[in-house]
Amino acid sequence: MNKATTNNHQNKSTKLRILDLAKQVLQIEIAGIGEVLSRLDDTFDAAIDLLLHCEGKVIITGLGKSGHIGNKIAATFASTGAPAVFVHSAELHHGDFGVIDDRDLVIVISASGETNEIKLALEPLKRAGLKMIALTGNLDSTLAKYADVILNVNVSQEACPFNIAPTASTTATLAIGDALAIVLMQCKGFTVKDFARSHPGGSIGKQLLTIDTIMRSGEAVPKVQSDADYQQILEEIEKKKLGFTAVCDSQNKLIGVITDGDLRRALIKWNKDIFEQNAKSIMTANPKTIEANSLAVEALHIMEQYTIADLLIIDKNYSPVGVIDLKDLLKAGVI
Repeated sequence: MNKATTNNHQNKSTKLRILDLAKQVLQIEIAGIGEVLSRLDDTFDAAIDLLLHCEGKVIITGLGKSGHIGNKIAATFASTGAPAVFVHSAELHHGDFGVIDDRDLVIVISASGETNEIKLALEPLKRAGLKMIALTGNLDSTLAKYADVILNVNVSQEACPFNIAPTASTTATLAIGDALAIVLMQCKGFTVKDFARSHPGGSIGKQLLTIDTIMRSGEAVPKVQSDADYQQILEEIEKKKLGFTAVCDSQNKLIGVITDGDLRRALIKWNKDIFEQNAKSIMTANPKTIEANSLAVEALHIMEQYTIADLLIIDKNYSPVGVIDLKDLLKAGVI
């Protein structure tokens, strides 16, 4: 075997070993989540009940790796309808206690439940009358004794080869935090519109924009009555510069649309008699519509599905109250 062949064989063996190690890490972390899942019981219900009755903020605290996990959990709570803030355990003794009031609830994260900075904070938290949820792997710890509800996040093995570095345990803790936030979100009836208010920027915010925030309304909506003549139709389409107009009955209810194409086809059909026709005889009935409180991405889906560039927005009485086109969606960053 020549040197090049030997090197290729060694490189392939090294790559296979790297993949095996990566798979092993993920399998251990999956197993850790599985352990936590298998222990879920009424204590989780009790934790959700405390969160549902919290009238203030959710205060999340932890130290080290637990602190990093706590920060992420706090962000998830805040973005899903539960006001939350992370407070570093060490800072609780140096002024950050001021962010806490007696309406708040505290989630304390500590694998051992014996971290000194956390132990020092437990008595003051209890004196303040705060309910406490503990995420810990030690049910006999000081933290567990102070907590109103204990969620066991113990795992039998870390992914670290020395079984030391918090890996599977922090993953399992984060998963429980996600479970608390998402279950609470659903119990509180948090809607996609609420989500949109929590995410006004970025790609998520753009995907959650509602039509009423970007549609054209009022005089910008092209509209004629059903008895409008050919000249009136032309003038409205030209004035609003969208290439179409809505057609409404005497109660302002949408009954159809007239596009530039409809006008051309009508001219071919009736020739000189076109001037004797009204909007109702020229229009296309049953146009595609959407409601103002729908998501902008839903409007985009309809426009793509039916190959149309404009969409009318209607109210509960089926009256046109707005219009949106592809340029509006592009400007808003939806496409």
